Amino acid sequence: MKKVLLSTIACASLALAANSDYKYEITPLIGGVYTEGNLGLDRSYANAGLSLGFNQFDSFIDQVELGFLRSIEDVGYRGSNNDTGITRVFTNLIKEYPVGSNTSLYTLVGAGVEIFDKEDGYNEDGLFGNYGVGVKYKLADQLALKFDVRHLIEIDHGDNNLLYTLGLAVPFGEVSKPAPVVETPAPVETPAPVETPKDSDADGVIDELDQCPDTMKGAKVDTVGCMTLINLNINFDTDKSVIKDSYNSRIAEFAKMMKANPKLKASIEAHTDSVGSNAYNQKLSERRAASTVKALTDLGVDSTKIKAVGFGETRPVASNETAEGRAENRRVEAVMVK
Repeated sequence: MKKVLLSTIACASLALAANSDYKYEITPLIGGVYTEGNLGLDRSYANAGLSLGFNQFDSFIDQVELGFLRSIEDVGYRGSNNDTGITRVFTNLIKEYPVGSNTSLYTLVGAGVEIFDKEDGYNEDGLFGNYGVGVKYKLADQLALKFDVRHLIEIDHGDNNLLYTLGLAVPFGEVSKPAPVVETPAPVETPAPVETPKDSDADGVIDELDQCPDTMKGAKVDTVGCMTLINLNINFDTDKSVIKDSYNSRIAEFAKMMKANPKLKASIEAHTDSVGSNAYNQKLSERRAASTVKALTDLGVDSTKIKAVGFGETRPVASNETAEGRAENRRVEAVMVK
């Protein structure tokens, strides 16, 4: 039996790995018992055993201990040739009190049962209560030395035993660590998207400020979006005042705008290039202006809202030295009149 106990203690110490945060603690124990005289047993004897601690969390009690102790050698009865082995199985509640970085005191209280291999007299199998105090010293993160003294009281007869044990506590069973708390950053308010102001007629004045919507493409406007000048893009052949059919759509667009805005009035201004005399070109520009006005009135524009003006060759917009420049100068423009 002695060899079995020592082998169990050695294996438990060597085989178990531990963690600093653990659920359990196993402790091989060795010690002795001091008996009272009325037990009829030898005054003292050695014992050994093993305890398993279940660590408690969020509780007043730090640990629940289950264990056993067994006499290493048979214990003799005084006045008799008989001897017996003694086994005690127990459970205790343990509370620790730290007194330093590596040291703590602990108290225990509990109960158990003692079993005699050979009963004799009052030494019979039965229940006992016990209480005690101890000290625990941390040798390393995964190892601690424990020493305690326990007073056992046999319940049926009130017999007493004083136990002292020395143990090497090995923790094991990793406690799951809570997931790290990740602070959620305060929500960042995203500013509402700013809508780009609309300019439906693309005249450079936003709709909110535009007092003259649907401006013709290419027209010059004032600060409130009303046209001041628009080139009707009517170019005449040399020495001609007849409007070619290719310009009908442009004239029709201008006529539609004039009819849609009753307040609008326009001066239809015609120009020539420098070919010919000044006097001839003046008359030619007047005929071109008149042709344009007639085309507009034929499309329903009120004749009181438009007038024909000729400027001859006095207001060129391009050089008269090239054919391209002279073609640009043979033009008709609408100047808006307030």
